[in-house]
Amino acid sequence: MKFLRLGELGQERPVLLDGGTYLDLSAITADIDGGFLAGGGVDRARAALDAGELPVLPDAAELRIGAPIARPSAVVCVGMNYAAHAAESGSAPPEVPIIFLKTPNTVVGPNDVARIPRGSTKTDWEVELGVVIGQHTSYLDSPADSLAHIAGFVVANDLSEREWQLEISGGQWSKGKSAPGFSPVGPWLVTPDEVDHTNLRLRSFVNGEPRQDSSTADLIFSVEQIVYQLSQYLAFEPGDLILTGTPQGVALSGRFPYLKAGDVIDIEIEGLGNQRQGFIDA
Repeated sequence: MKFLRLGELGQERPVLLDGGTYLDLSAITADIDGGFLAGGGVDRARAALDAGELPVLPDAAELRIGAPIARPSAVVCVGMNYAAHAAESGSAPPEVPIIFLKTPNTVVGPNDVARIPRGSTKTDWEVELGVVIGQHTSYLDSPADSLAHIAGFVVANDLSEREWQLEISGGQWSKGKSAPGFSPVGPWLVTPDEVDHTNLRLRSFVNGEPRQDSSTADLIFSVEQIVYQLSQYLAFEPGDLILTGTPQGVALSGRFPYLKAGDVIDIEIEGLGNQRQGFIDA
């Protein structure tokens, strides 16, 4: 199933995408959020769909697409989780997951206008597979338990300011990761039964020119390993978002220029949809 949120910022409506038809979920839930996921909302939506009880949302294709999950309580990210990206960053592949945090208010819609932060000279792009947690998750017994705690998968762009992240960070990456709008997410939250998350193609383009092209099959730490390992150190709440890392092909490599006002980023993940952000100065 594909869930999304349509409407202006702060006024998004919960929607189920069935084929090419947008169905209004307002009778089922007020929003696609942690309460919906943890409270059996996916099953209720499936039952209503099967019973033909969900009305078509008029003019849905003309509405703004919001992030498919209402503001999570946490955005937890895995760094250098593709060997080739670690190499282009000048690092060896990590032996344990490298973790950093983004502030939840960075989460925006997939096609919202993006802003080069004031004073930034090294704004970078990162296409990533995002994992949305579906229930309270803590101290899992094994990686095999992880999938039962996952509500679905999303496309995410882990935008980064590399000078702030690496040169004036004080050793913590989050300063360069948390500028306003630095986490475009969506368009859809796709339930695990609809995609093979172990082998999804990820791609990014800048002004139509290819940059990243890889597969989640190349992850150093799998989705299951990430959720299991992180659950030993922190507790996830329903609706929380995990970003699993980006493949090679970013500006940090030195092969491409950093982003500037006027640039357009397209990113996509097989089965999860695509995004487009046009950049302006803050």
